[in-house]
Amino acid sequence: MKRMIGCLSIILMGIAQLKAQQVADEQFHYPITDPHHRVGNGPLLLFDEAHNNPVTLRGAYAAFSDLLKADGYSLRSTKEKVSFESLKEAKVFISVNALYDPEDWSLPARSAFTDKEIDLLRQWVSDGGNLFLVTDHMPCGGSIQALAAAFGIHVINGFALRKDEQPEIFSRDRKTLLPNEITAGSGKEIDSIMCWGGTGFTVPLTAHIISLLNEEYEIYLPSDANQIKRPIPDDIPRISGKGFANGAYLRFGKGRIVLFGDGAPFSAQLHGIKSKKRGMNHPSAYQNAQLLLNIVHWLDQ
Repeated sequence: MKRMIGCLSIILMGIAQLKAQQVADEQFHYPITDPHHRVGNGPLLLFDEAHNNPVTLRGAYAAFSDLLKADGYSLRSTKEKVSFESLKEAKVFISVNALYDPEDWSLPARSAFTDKEIDLLRQWVSDGGNLFLVTDHMPCGGSIQALAAAFGIHVINGFALRKDEQPEIFSRDRKTLLPNEITAGSGKEIDSIMCWGGTGFTVPLTAHIISLLNEEYEIYLPSDANQIKRPIPDDIPRISGKGFANGAYLRFGKGRIVLFGDGAPFSAQLHGIKSKKRGMNHPSAYQNAQLLLNIVHWLDQ
């Protein structure tokens, strides 16, 4: 069965059931009164659909697409492998939840991007390109480990989960959402965001952390993603989440990179038989949309 990625509950609650019940929230709308660019005239954002990505601009990331188009950007999906030809017109290359194999959720981790693609992206960013890389829990984290490592970032191929199972709110008050160019960007400060499971990563000293895991989290390291279920078995290896990021940015050469360890926060979904809101449409995620805008504005400098 082809598996959909969105958050941990896809595994915890049953893949087949949720596949039919997880849909984009077509009613979600985030008002933009002052677009960053004149509508339709902004730079091109190239959206990766060539690496077994379970999200598309017409599917789970339709709200993502609508929001950035309303802000003036041009978006185009690509089903081609990375090449200088495909990148030459793009201001930002966006890849969300790339997978080596959507049918295989077990170790060993294998890269969704070829060595040639990684070398091309590294050179493109160094020369002034901009990369927005979004990943998620295992096996997504493992599928982009090699790409992230090319920029000095170490992504954990696991599941970062709160130990108390409470909602994942990252905030300045809790010191898990840090003040920086992005959380205070575009003149629109971000005080809190909401996430729904994902993974963690470490960054080089030149990077800046957006959102931070802490001792309330554990990162579980199963050999197969299907081992993660509630209650989580005691024999699953785990490490403390303290010190790991789930959102960060850095400059690399002449270019810029933003990495986020959870794909759900930038979607707007109706989830499960009760159509629970998940993503930018959730009441507790009311600043997630502005965070997305701030990220893209920072990449578009």
